[in-house]
Amino acid sequence: MQIRFESSRKEVSQMDTATLRENFLIENIFETDKISFVYSHYDRVMIGGAIPANGPLTLDTFDTLKASYFLERREIGIINIGGDGKVTADGEVLEITKLGCIYIGKGTKEVTFTSNDAANPAAFYLLSSPAHQTYPTRLFTKEDATPVTIGSMETSNHRTIYKYIHLDGIQSCQLVMGLTVLQTGSVWNTMPSHVHDRRMEAYCYFDIPVNQRVLHLMGEPSETRHLLVADRQAIISPPWSIHSGCGTSNYSFIWGMAGENKDYTDMDAVAISDLR
Repeated sequence: MQIRFESSRKEVSQMDTATLRENFLIENIFETDKISFVYSHYDRVMIGGAIPANGPLTLDTFDTLKASYFLERREIGIINIGGDGKVTADGEVLEITKLGCIYIGKGTKEVTFTSNDAANPAAFYLLSSPAHQTYPTRLFTKEDATPVTIGSMETSNHRTIYKYIHLDGIQSCQLVMGLTVLQTGSVWNTMPSHVHDRRMEAYCYFDIPVNQRVLHLMGEPSETRHLLVADRQAIISPPWSIHSGCGTSNYSFIWGMAGENKDYTDMDAVAISDLR
């Protein structure tokens, strides 16, 4: 597990590209037959990935957490962006296909990840936040998420949004989680942009073609910065930062938040003309 500390607005305004990437880009989140995590001091969110190709992987605790098991004081959201697989939570086996989501609540002691086919392994994106209350384990398929298609080809942002963990979906303590799929020919996400000082956010970009990239915009609206992101890489987004992106092709991304509330619509909009 890697630990990332928070950075102030002033610090970020003075960072060069290498320093920005070191602080906010997670390049190697998915490794075969490993569970990897980055612990962010923004709302103490943990961002991780697991690819169980040659056998099950078990979600173990870390010394840094000072917990006897991983979910002793935490909750976790799991979205599969690979082949079919299974998640087992205290003996309950949950079959999960691509774009499916599983929530596992505080107090669950044993969690394992398995792929149905080693040649096409599952790829589990993991997002965990501290929890004060136990909510039941839930599985949602992408159809259960009541997908909504918005945007248009004219503005290059025709996309489908799947909301999984939120006030009107899977219940949690503070975790909010879902994903967005851009249609062919569309490249912009979250534009017009916004910030939400009450929650941090994490993005995981996926289904980006090999030789393509997403230009992720971050920073204060009046002083933006950018990071070039490849397939299956993640971004840590501070509460005061915008989080928009534009790809050299269409792509998909998982968005996840934690902080003061679970209101998906709680955001402070920024007009395009005000961005600098």
